[in-house]
Amino acid sequence: QVQLVESGGGSVQPGGSLRLSCAASGRIFNINTMGWFRQAPGKERELVATITGGGMTNYADSVKGRFTISRDYIKNTVYLQMNSLKPEDTAVYYCNAKIVDGSRYRDDYWGQGTQVTVSS
Repeated sequence: QVQLVESGGGSVQPGGSLRLSCAASGRIFNINTMGWFRQAPGKERELVATITGGGMTNYADSVKGRFTISRDYIKNTVYLQMNSLKPEDTAVYYCNAKIVDGSRYRDDYWGQGTQVTVSS
């Protein structure tokens, strides 16, 4: 069974930095796009950043220039380096991956979510 496990959330003051990690494990044949989404209280889940199997990246306008998504293809892990954090970045951050499993079945997988709080 495929799993995504996240780590790295926490509390930080405005202007600070955090690094999120998300590791995929299980019977994996191939991983296509991986990415990060976030959901603030009372708001819908929104895309933060994605990275394709070929390394192309995409960012929400609100995080461009501050966040960097990267990927370790050997470890099946995606990272989100978040710098210059703002209070409006406060949310639960979810990892997402489009994975083809060992049975060649393709599906969307989600991590359990990790809380990021930016506050003075």
